[in-house]
Amino acid sequence: MEKKRCTAVVLAAGSGKRMRSGTAKQFMTLGGRPILWYSLQAVERSAIIDDCVLVTGEKDIPYVRQDILERYGFRKVSAVIAGGRERYESVWNALRAMAEGCLTQPNTDGYVFIHDGARPFLTEALLESTYQAACRYRACVAAVPVKDTIKIADSQGFVAQTPDRSRLWAVQTPQVFETALITQAYERLFARLEKGEALPVTDDAMVLEEMSGIPVRLVEASYRNIKITTPEDIRTAESLLQGEGFPEIR
Repeated sequence: MEKKRCTAVVLAAGSGKRMRSGTAKQFMTLGGRPILWYSLQAVERSAIIDDCVLVTGEKDIPYVRQDILERYGFRKVSAVIAGGRERYESVWNALRAMAEGCLTQPNTDGYVFIHDGARPFLTEALLESTYQAACRYRACVAAVPVKDTIKIADSQGFVAQTPDRSRLWAVQTPQVFETALITQAYERLFARLEKGEALPVTDDAMVLEEMSGIPVRLVEASYRNIKITTPEDIRTAESLLQGEGFPEIR
């Protein structure tokens, strides 16, 4: 089967309030490199990914272009665009930019890989496995089975329910979709938002679930594929980096 075009959308527009730092978490240093470098390096090395749209804060665009893309020689990033106030707005900005021709070659019938720039342990193997799942199921997300027992609380803070742990997964990124499928889902989402409907969405799979009903396949990933959100996460990431090493750090 001929490989279809694959575009990575890397999200790096967060402010990182929970990090309690004046520097956005995606630009903080890990192993001598900006955290964002690691995701972009995986994209750059991947045989699956053809190009990339990088979403960041509007004021950070010059810094990203000069101090990350040019400095480290990333060639697959076709566009650097400004994100929105919420994650879903940033994704929508990227999908619109793709539709408006920001890529060197159009991606209308391929796949979009949406990844958090604050998840530095993205691997080529995970990009490959999610691509294979997307080809078969049209939509998939990286995820891991939860290790802890989960409790659902009531409004007073008491346990209301204990769901079956064997069916619970913690969702990560990348989340991968047919380009047309996720674009149509986001179009429907924003059409409803413009009508004043309250539609809280926490990830891209939820947008597809709510707007199309298309089932999303879970692809088992790694517990190392952490998202850096708090200072404790930085320390965990440093331990992972030192314990296992990372390709192309020199």
